[in-house]
Amino acid sequence: MMPPPPSPLQLAIGCQLDLVCEAATPMLALVHPHQSLLADLLGAERLLLQPDRPVEVLTDRQGNRWCRFVAAAGTTTFRYGAVIERPGHTDPVACGAAPCPVQFLPVEAYPYLNASAYCDTEALMAFAWQTFARGSGGRGLVQRICDWVHGHVRFDYDASRLHQTASQTAAEAAGVCRDFAHLAITLCRCLNIPARYCTGYLGYTGIPVGEAPVDFSAWFEAFLDDRWYVFDARHNIPRCGRVLIGRGRDAGDVPILRSFGAHRLEGFRVITEALPAVPGAAITLPLPS
Repeated sequence: MMPPPPSPLQLAIGCQLDLVCEAATPMLALVHPHQSLLADLLGAERLLLQPDRPVEVLTDRQGNRWCRFVAAAGTTTFRYGAVIERPGHTDPVACGAAPCPVQFLPVEAYPYLNASAYCDTEALMAFAWQTFARGSGGRGLVQRICDWVHGHVRFDYDASRLHQTASQTAAEAAGVCRDFAHLAITLCRCLNIPARYCTGYLGYTGIPVGEAPVDFSAWFEAFLDDRWYVFDARHNIPRCGRVLIGRGRDAGDVPILRSFGAHRLEGFRVITEALPAVPGAAITLPLPS
């Protein structure tokens, strides 16, 4: 008899950003779950801006949901909270997934073979072919790339720079989850595998709680066979509880905050917590304070 499938997870997600601006400053925040996850939201999302200002949520062609507002001069506190249901199982593993020949790729996949701001393919092209081209393709090749990145790069908040490229991460062997993703994406693109950057909520769901505070997370998706599959070079194990926020060519396409003027981030907090499964219990939406 097959075991029953794991029960879905209910996750409290949210964030708080404390911003200081010398003058009123237009901003875009990308913290809402991706459009593809709207049906999984349990109740309404909560969004507060102090001092109170008009806010609108706009969805782009990739399904990323941008929050547009003008931060006041002085200190602005931006808060978002929601409860969402996610599958109780870990990321599907693309066992046996074959490479899709370049001539048969869907047209929307081709941009994810190109170099981008943080994915400097030309600098790593020779290394990628010398190191990974032998052996199986498809899922096995992407996994070998993840294994190498995971083993080569040290996770270190203090070692990462804001505009660090994939080749710099490879050379310096240190970075944060964004840098792990950029390096793996770049190596995939060098080998004609479309790969796109993902940002979202993940936290410690399903694994022991670590010392580092919960932060936004980065992973990537590779196109194999006829679909996109999730890979995570930072953790390098299937995880549960991912909540996708945005997809792009790299982190430059989907920044958590884009400011059109000078600002200072004085406070930053992210929530990603699994809620206890209590049938019939009322759900209280989270809002950082």
